[in-house]
Amino acid sequence: MTKWEYLTAPILTHAAKQILDNFGADGWELVQIAPGMNPENLVGYFKRPLEA
Repeated sequence: MTKWEYLTAPILTHAAKQILDNFGADGWELVQIAPGMNPENLVGYFKRPLEA
């Protein structure tokens, strides 16, 4: 069975693509985006498999 590690991170709307590309390059898969504390911020929830 796959074990996962999780991460939450702020995503600035004006740089969302770059931020998401960087997390993806590190092996993180975006699970969900939720509203942040103000309209210019979102919160991303990510997961990736734990290395054995």
